[in-house]
Amino acid sequence: MIHVLILTVIGVLLALAIGLVAKYFGAEQDPRSDQLLELLPGANCGGCGFAGCADYVKAMLEGRAKPGCCPGMSAASLAKASSILGVEAEEHERKVAVVCCRGDESVAVNRAFYNGVTDCVNAVMVANGGKACTFGCLGLGTCARVCPFGAIEITDKHLAVVHPELCRGCNKCVEVCPRHIIKLVPAKASVHVLCSSPESFKIKKGVCSAACIGCHKCAKAAKEGQITFNGFLACINYANPPEAEVADVCPVHVIKKSE
Repeated sequence: MIHVLILTVIGVLLALAIGLVAKYFGAEQDPRSDQLLELLPGANCGGCGFAGCADYVKAMLEGRAKPGCCPGMSAASLAKASSILGVEAEEHERKVAVVCCRGDESVAVNRAFYNGVTDCVNAVMVANGGKACTFGCLGLGTCARVCPFGAIEITDKHLAVVHPELCRGCNKCVEVCPRHIIKLVPAKASVHVLCSSPESFKIKKGVCSAACIGCHKCAKAAKEGQITFNGFLACINYANPPEAEVADVCPVHVIKKSE
């Protein structure tokens, strides 16, 4: 009992000491800090380039960053933050993630049955995963689990699909994908190539019936420089993207119109 009382007294004294130190020696917090923090989504996704929302607020207050770097901040919140800081917002083009693969279990071949940890990174470590196409989505949900906005769905046929209306372009899914098939692209882009394999048609046709066959029909239908090729893979030039109608000429429907 005596020991409990001693520990209680020590705890009270320490609490008083900490309180006094914080009161007389602690740095005074900028009252705008809480106001700015309330305007951020609180996802701590790092899409702004800082460690989290609090770090981004600190950078704004110190003049190292401007409002507009946060991909999850609404237009109304951006205007309020700019007003609080008395600066002009630094507008950034909205980007969304796209999974450049449509090879789900109905069209892609599995070379082996993977029965391990449900994680794409771990699966790649085990003989590069079960999917025969080494550029295809493994569909084990690693990207979906790291998305702070719930924008990625894993279909029942094991394919990751991004819902652009929920995506805030935080880049977390891009960083975690072991096959590097997720890209951040301008939200206004009208078409995307849902394939990542630059290999020849002869190789691709044996592992996926939904792969880009490199026929060049899309490039011929688009204007010069809008679609380029990496081997046998069509690549959209997002700095000068083609119109949505170019998707209509793709014989394997690997070019998808934006939703």
